[in-house]
Amino acid sequence: MKVREVSIDAPPALVHAPWRAAFPWLIQGCTTRGPEPERPFDLGLFSDASPARHVLEHWQRLRAATGQTRVVHAQQVHGANVRFHLPGPPGLHICETCDGHVTAEAGVLVGVSTADCVPIFVVDPKKRAVAALHAGWRGAASGVLERGLEVMQESVGSDPARIHLHLGPAICGDCYEVGSEVFEALEQPVPANPAPIDLRAVLAQRAVDAGVAQDQITVSEHCTRCGESGLFSHRGGDRERQVGYIGIRA
Repeated sequence: MKVREVSIDAPPALVHAPWRAAFPWLIQGCTTRGPEPERPFDLGLFSDASPARHVLEHWQRLRAATGQTRVVHAQQVHGANVRFHLPGPPGLHICETCDGHVTAEAGVLVGVSTADCVPIFVVDPKKRAVAALHAGWRGAASGVLERGLEVMQESVGSDPARIHLHLGPAICGDCYEVGSEVFEALEQPVPANPAPIDLRAVLAQRAVDAGVAQDQITVSEHCTRCGESGLFSHRGGDRERQVGYIGIRA
């Protein structure tokens, strides 16, 4: 099911309105570049696009706006390593390299940075567990989505059949032209020449194959490359990063 997230101001972000209505205990969104062109709301800790003090200030604003005590992030390597997070000291915590985060703790906000890749948001309403996963084509091929579901199952006993999963703002299937190696890695029919691929559609099918119910999967209508969504796009020449964040209200 397609969903067009709605814009909020604090933090500047797009949020999944049906989830916000269904799960009042949930915090979820994908930040945008914000209203100040001369100083975009860049959260790229590892991209060096903005002064470090500005990026750290933006992370502080994200934490304050969401009301969470602890924010967790990591340098991402387009792999399938996913970490489970317990409570810890307040503030911004940078953990060891990984491409996904799971928590069942109120007050802990987990986030992945993107600028065309897919932020995957996962919610288990029964266990009140959540995950944020980072999926470019390499991460998708490596199984980051499936590994995220496994970590939720191993850590809190989540059943994939009751999972709700959202594929957030990312480059769309019309804008994302790739070579044959990407189609091969994702086990898709290989075209003779470079061609567009809909990575979110591939991930949605992988989620179904992993046991997530089709009617509990939603896909963002927002594209990072085209349209007026106010998102950073690597292919569009942006070095800044937005963050897909999710957590449980303290």
